[in-house]
Amino acid sequence: MAPAQSARPPRAALGVLLVGLLALGGCSSPQSATAGAPASASTSAGSGAGSASPSPSPSPPPVDPHVAAAQRALERMDLRARAAQLLVVGVPAADLDDGSALLAQAPYGGLFVGGRSQASAAAVAAVTVPWAERARQAGQPVPWVAADQEGGAVQTFSGPGFERLPTARQQGRQPASAVQETARRAGEQLRAAGITLDLAPVADVVPATTGRANAPIGRYGREYGATAEEVSQDAGAAVTGLGESGVVATVKHFPGLGRVTTNTDYSRDVHDTETSATDPGVAVFGQLAALPQRPFVMTSSAVYDRIDPASPAAFSSAVVTDLLRGQLGVDGVVISDDLGRAEAVASVPPAERATRFVEAGGTLVLTVDSALAPTMLDALQARASADPAFAAAVDAAALVALEAKSRAGLLP
Repeated sequence: MAPAQSARPPRAALGVLLVGLLALGGCSSPQSATAGAPASASTSAGSGAGSASPSPSPSPPPVDPHVAAAQRALERMDLRARAAQLLVVGVPAADLDDGSALLAQAPYGGLFVGGRSQASAAAVAAVTVPWAERARQAGQPVPWVAADQEGGAVQTFSGPGFERLPTARQQGRQPASAVQETARRAGEQLRAAGITLDLAPVADVVPATTGRANAPIGRYGREYGATAEEVSQDAGAAVTGLGESGVVATVKHFPGLGRVTTNTDYSRDVHDTETSATDPGVAVFGQLAALPQRPFVMTSSAVYDRIDPASPAAFSSAVVTDLLRGQLGVDGVVISDDLGRAEAVASVPPAERATRFVEAGGTLVLTVDSALAPTMLDALQARASADPAFAAAVDAAALVALEAKSRAGLLP
């Protein structure tokens, strides 16, 4: 979004994981998912003295408790509820009460607070905390509450209880330890306001020769540095600092917006003609996603001519599944940049924006325009009802989304 005017199995394994978990049924704990020993001739009546004794069956590998919790939550949901978990819907910072109406409409996966707010942290929490309480009382997953708290021109909250944050460019001139401390304090302030997901830090590398000519990032000083090494170190420090405060970070905008000259929020046909799949700036996202804090990865809506010239990154399986999940091994949450108001996707019908993103391998669809959320939800449900392969993709994405919620303490 632009300013307001560990070694885990790759994504390809998620389908196998989902099938295996479904086979476990409604087991109450990972420990209950044990395989029974097969019958052996040596244990049957009349077996000869020379029969071999049965060899013990190998124990199945332990199931990650967060995956098991996510699976149990998934099994309690109907198709529409599963699809709703894949939507993060915009609510204006100036009127947070709209969020309550949205959550009454459907059990959306999250709300994104858009715009700028001078409200105090306590005032924000007075609205956001009840969203979580109502979900818990209903036995539903708690929605993410997200914001753009980067620094500089991109800072959703700046009222009492929120400090003014320097731009990433300014932070990048400091030691990584200082970047981490700034993020830790920002995370504490966000948590106090009921914010659980920060759509930051920016992990785009803006070459020194481009600088402020880069419309979405460099113009506003949103980059930590001009090399992949600088960005990886400082963005990693920000991810760590936010995680220390219990806020999930989001590294953006994969595969990188540092080389484009126009902004996907306000322009169509934004192309990157240089970045390739082996670019060091692309690898940064894989490095950051592998951190213990497991940040989300946000996709760009630009077109990358040397990776997939036929489709915006958000709708490209070559970008999301093959490159991000396959080559870089990222199997966690992948969230889109805004697919509601962004000009870069305006030519695509809203219903297709949601289905194409999930089909490409994405997890969470972000729409700043809340009016489009019902259309997107209907489209996800209808497509899954008619297409078993797409239904499996919805289930796999919902499982990933719910696992992240389990790790963040947002499952009932």
